[in-house]
Amino acid sequence: MQALLKDGAKQMGIELAPEQTVKLLQYLELIIKWNKTYNLSAIRDQQQGIKKHLLDSLSITPYIKSGALLDVGSGAGLPGIVISIMQPELAVSVLDTVGKKCRFMQFAKTQLKLKNLTVINQRVEDYQPEQCFKQITSRAFASIDKTIELTQHLLCDDGRYLLMKGLNFEQEGLTKDVKIHQLSVPNVSDNRFLLEIKKNKIRKIK
Repeated sequence: MQALLKDGAKQMGIELAPEQTVKLLQYLELIIKWNKTYNLSAIRDQQQGIKKHLLDSLSITPYIKSGALLDVGSGAGLPGIVISIMQPELAVSVLDTVGKKCRFMQFAKTQLKLKNLTVINQRVEDYQPEQCFKQITSRAFASIDKTIELTQHLLCDDGRYLLMKGLNFEQEGLTKDVKIHQLSVPNVSDNRFLLEIKKNKIRKIK
């Protein structure tokens, strides 16, 4: 499993430190264990979990910059917890409305000693933090326009969205001035894309 994870990351130009490799695999083990009771993910197999959870989430880490990050609709913590493991100096918040998913993420935070991680159990449109976020990520949350509509009050004026999407993202009401990065995730046949959208390029959605 370590070889599959490290080799896959290396193919994406990402070198994993030994501690990162261990924590990522421990995290996946927690997902699989909790899955038996809480149905966090459709993936039950460790190999598939490495490919479709860990490597898929790792694929966006080269695009993460400094500044507080919010992962919306985080579910089991993807990609937020993966980012937290990879960038321990970065303040990462993961938000979900589902209590059992947030309980899992809080448990993972404790088990993996992720001091830079904050878990928020709230509807994103009701969340009113004291500080804005420099970057907002999502993996399987909502359409592009809906994501922006629900979260733009949380993004700093000079902030940006990093939205993970599949092949059909163009049907989601794509805003103008979007930078599209095609992601090549080893051992994953699905077409994967990262949409980078700067807030100052978005006309305010009512």
